[in-house]
Amino acid sequence: MRILHLYKDYYPVLGGIENYIKVLAEAHAAQGHQVTVLVCAPGPRSEVKELHGVRIYRAARLATAASMPLSLQQPLRLARLQADVIHLHAPYPLGEVSAWLLKRRTPWVMTYQSDIVRQKGWLRLYAPLLRRILQRVDRILVTSPRYLETSSWLRPVRDRCVVSPMGVDSHSFCPPEAPYQGPPRILFVGQLRYYKGLGALLQALPLLPPETTLDIVGKGPMLAEWQSLAAQLGITSRVRFLGEIPHESLPDIYRRATLFVLPSNARSEAFGMVL
Repeated sequence: MRILHLYKDYYPVLGGIENYIKVLAEAHAAQGHQVTVLVCAPGPRSEVKELHGVRIYRAARLATAASMPLSLQQPLRLARLQADVIHLHAPYPLGEVSAWLLKRRTPWVMTYQSDIVRQKGWLRLYAPLLRRILQRVDRILVTSPRYLETSSWLRPVRDRCVVSPMGVDSHSFCPPEAPYQGPPRILFVGQLRYYKGLGALLQALPLLPPETTLDIVGKGPMLAEWQSLAAQLGITSRVRFLGEIPHESLPDIYRRATLFVLPSNARSEAFGMVL
């Protein structure tokens, strides 16, 4: 089967959705399917590569607005690619517009990652398209039963929804033979964005025994604000901001922790994917 994934970014860009697509694409390729990923390049040049049996097209990016790439090449490339099924990852307006403009009737599968919560202006423009796309798609994968129950967008198309939680590569992410035995070490992994809830975890740290430390893996627009919060709370000596770490190094980071905490507390985070 020819499977085509359509989204904005892909590995080595680090993120939960990007990693989910990578794991899914490589697993299908290993099963003998012909898998293509169509995303946007970080800059104005298109490129084509192959990695672990997956063909990756990166379409030239003109600009980025509200975290969404703007590209004329992505819809043009999509029109030229042949696929037996197109796998959309929503919300991604450019991807949905590109698929909608296709003249041929190709089956669509969509992984519905989350509702749009904060970008109210974009949502007013995007809402009519999203309703049409949800009515058009053949099957919608939802990452948790709770999100299916509570999303007003999914309610009208519930009959086409299937709950399919994101999986984990258990070959890489497995317990160590000898568990970490040092002082309590809490681990946070994720993009430093408001919906990750890291502020709540920082505020909780002073309530824990003083030997407890916190390692923070990731980067994002909230870095300076959360570093400032750690200073205000007087816990800078107990917190390490480690920045972005290659995905292949993450298993060792997890094995050196006593406890992993994902304090996501916003609806924008439907199913936090940090493995």
